[in-house]
Amino acid sequence: MNLRPRWLIAVVLAAVILWPDTPASAESRVRVVATTGMIADAARQIGGNLIDVQALMGPGVDPHAYRQTRSDIVAMAKADLVLWNGLFLEAQLESFLLNLADRTRVVAVAEAVPERLLIGSDDYENRFDPHLWMDPELWSRVVINVRDALIDTHPTGENAFHANADAYLARLRKLIGYTKAALSSVPAESRVVVSSHDAFNYFGHAYDFDVIGIQGISTESEAGLRRIAELVETLVARDIHAVFVESSVSDRNIRALIEGAAARDHDVVIGGELFSDAMGTPGTYEGTYIGMIDHNATTITSALGGQVPDTGMQGFLN
Repeated sequence: MNLRPRWLIAVVLAAVILWPDTPASAESRVRVVATTGMIADAARQIGGNLIDVQALMGPGVDPHAYRQTRSDIVAMAKADLVLWNGLFLEAQLESFLLNLADRTRVVAVAEAVPERLLIGSDDYENRFDPHLWMDPELWSRVVINVRDALIDTHPTGENAFHANADAYLARLRKLIGYTKAALSSVPAESRVVVSSHDAFNYFGHAYDFDVIGIQGISTESEAGLRRIAELVETLVARDIHAVFVESSVSDRNIRALIEGAAARDHDVVIGGELFSDAMGTPGTYEGTYIGMIDHNATTITSALGGQVPDTGMQGFLN
């Protein structure tokens, strides 16, 4: 684990002195900072006009490697509530966030999910795979944790938060139905997702797919020539002809895998770009959690021979 320099804590303390907390009320919006776009989206859906949400990590940003900036530190010090995933997703921020919790309400929304539902990590001993959002049914539990964190922070908004969360969870149930129907149309022998890193284990468990990541659960792990050679053998042996790049991870290893397969006279194409650790551009459908998962399920289904509308569940995909 990377321990942050002492000056960061000093900056936080200075920021708190300069901008003292003011309790949220019915007249002032609750200031929420979320680490990832997926958590920020859940907070916006539930909080409505009672909260202001800032996401630290935008499109294409890798949360495994992200380090807080000075402006991030100030924003979190001023916030009424800081929401982070936990489970070592934000590996470079973890010790900072744990220290911040002594002064500000900080909630790791994925860590309240029962351990029996989590997948273990091969990268880190006694850790779990943090990519829960890849299974919208499991992510619904995180949404409830976001709701409860907002209620604890702003009790007078409880009725609104419950109503908004119920409406959002109903939309997630529709998403679950669509993704299950679409992905079940992929022929059984083709249900293999090969991507840049192990972000899709929960997806594989939810939809009965084999998932293969070139790198481990963290993008900080390295993929050597031996790993690429092993995966080329897998592509050939299992007759896999489509692999996927990720929006927040370099495609270097995927390109090397395709070249290695070509050297074995085995044609492999990029089946599409998937959103793994970050959503799409803000203001677009893919820049929402539902749009992100709709895009992934539709892209995977189409690339692997299933039947699915090109424009996805609601006709909003580009």
